[in-house]
Amino acid sequence: MGQQKKILELAREKGIIRAMDVEALGISRNYLYRMHKAGLLERCAVGLYKLTEAPVNENFYLAEIAKRLPRAVICLVSALSYHGLTTQIPHEIWLTIPRASWLPHVDYPPVNLTYVSGLAYSFGIQEHVINGVSVRIYSPAKTVADCFKFRSKVGLDVAIEALREAWRSRKVTMDELVEAAGVDRVSKIMRPYLEAVV
Repeated sequence: MGQQKKILELAREKGIIRAMDVEALGISRNYLYRMHKAGLLERCAVGLYKLTEAPVNENFYLAEIAKRLPRAVICLVSALSYHGLTTQIPHEIWLTIPRASWLPHVDYPPVNLTYVSGLAYSFGIQEHVINGVSVRIYSPAKTVADCFKFRSKVGLDVAIEALREAWRSRKVTMDELVEAAGVDRVSKIMRPYLEAVV
């Protein structure tokens, strides 16, 4: 019973746990299966467990993906939605991963991937805690610049809406937008839209 109590405390603290989290406490991963069978834990994906009474909100799947793909960063429409910068409702989770990264197969939730490298990947990453899980999400300014960079994927109308809403809600400064545009190499494309919002 002491082992189960430790696992339940870990699940309360971390939100979503994996077998390696349990083994780090010196507990066999078999306890996860037994606790799932007993109804104490709910399996949310292969190898991922949460408390059965843990709330599932609109950002739950962001936390789940962060546990499964720790190098992935929430981007584009999913990041806009998280920051409240769009009227779009993402029907998949938009992720950026480093170019040439190995990606495990993800059945659910559906994901939409972009691959970038260098500063375009590492710039503007913020850590947010969702359901006890640290989730990497691009900042509002980087997300807006990314929307212009990947306008063929998300649509130019989404990028313009994101820029207007980010500026209107004061979630970005002009300096942040200019810096992010430079990193993404979309300064010339964004310049007329930046001039229009000021």
